[in-house]
Amino acid sequence: MTSANPLLASWLYLVPNFILAALMYTLVGRALLGLFVPPESPNYIWRFFVRVTDPFIALISPLTPKATVPVVMWLMGVVWLFWLRVGLLYLFLALSPKVG
Repeated sequence: MTSANPLLASWLYLVPNFILAALMYTLVGRALLGLFVPPESPNYIWRFFVRVTDPFIALISPLTPKATVPVVMWLMGVVWLFWLRVGLLYLFLALSPKVG
């Protein structure tokens, strides 16, 4: 059974992809803002970026060397998220029914 709206039929891919993309661009924002804001700044925008991205940074920190500068760690997180999104796309393309 297929849906009349293709967006409803592919929500299982679109929702995780959107969440990964939002996290990826939040990491980019944190890296750019980190060039101008000190690490312990009370700025509420900076605290938002830190609060949203710190759990993901904690996940990837064992995969990177300990001597890595924090901004490089954030940019490596962007790379990891990009490849997660590519892997998700390939997974859904491989599992999708063949048309034609």
